[in-house]
Amino acid sequence: MRVEYCGVCHSDLHRIRGVLRDEGDLVPGHEFTGTVTAAGAAVAGFALGDRVAVGTIVDSCGVCPMCQAGQENFCYEGATSTYGGTDRVDGTKTKGGYSREYVLREKFAYRLPGGLDPAAAAPLMCAGITMWEPLRAAGTGPGSRVAVAGLGGLGHLGVKLAAALGAQVTVLSRTPGKAADARKLGATDLLLTTDDKQMEQARGRFDLILDTISAPHDVPPLLRLLTLDGTLSLLGFPGEIPLRIMDLIYGRKKLTSSGTGGRRGTAEMLASSAEHGITADIELLPSARVQEALTRLDRGDVRYRFVLDLSDLG
Repeated sequence: MRVEYCGVCHSDLHRIRGVLRDEGDLVPGHEFTGTVTAAGAAVAGFALGDRVAVGTIVDSCGVCPMCQAGQENFCYEGATSTYGGTDRVDGTKTKGGYSREYVLREKFAYRLPGGLDPAAAAPLMCAGITMWEPLRAAGTGPGSRVAVAGLGGLGHLGVKLAAALGAQVTVLSRTPGKAADARKLGATDLLLTTDDKQMEQARGRFDLILDTISAPHDVPPLLRLLTLDGTLSLLGFPGEIPLRIMDLIYGRKKLTSSGTGGRRGTAEMLASSAEHGITADIELLPSARVQEALTRLDRGDVRYRFVLDLSDLG
């Protein structure tokens, strides 16, 4: 495929800095859209010129229980990540979507719905599915009370997707500056986590909290916002967190996480996004300005996702 648009994910920064592992040479990019330019003889689902989208994994064993359940992202043999992984065919290191061309197995390419803008749809393939899976796992629907901690590249899509599922959505923020944006995205409220009175009044309010904060932070205050059997899903920060079991005991709180999604969930997320007209709010930059995107992303200077236009590569 010819890569046309690639989102810039905060995990790209983590990988570049070796927070997740020591990478060495790296070509990031695991949320991108483009056009089919060639196909092997056994490819049946795509033709030249078809618009496609690619996410965070490009292969798996295909036979383990996780793969059979449509959760290839949790493949017991280890899913092949879109970049920084080991290709199952030739053993080389996979290189990502900060490039003009990409080759992958047919079943890990997804047809991009015609109604979705290909640039704004690119972040759905990581940020979108990362939000979608915990929402679906929690049974989110009409009447659900969902909070989103952090209104960034992940969080703003969490608000959109939760609202489209019929949930009542609240944004958790340290400052009131994003209140208008939160409501525009579909939230009904913004709760200041720095306001002790508001936090106490909101105790036990939420069924699910999507924690998209990408830096170290205190988790127990968020757990206190959950109702009986409520769930806190940690999705933004991959490091260690301080936690006591007692923080979970009162109210039978659940602490979970998730890593992107499998083929079944990704296809479902794309279909729902097309139905509800959901894409990311993006700032589109030529790929030559990738360092600017990474620097600004590091300081939170984007609303809400950078996407690289790869056409400047020819």
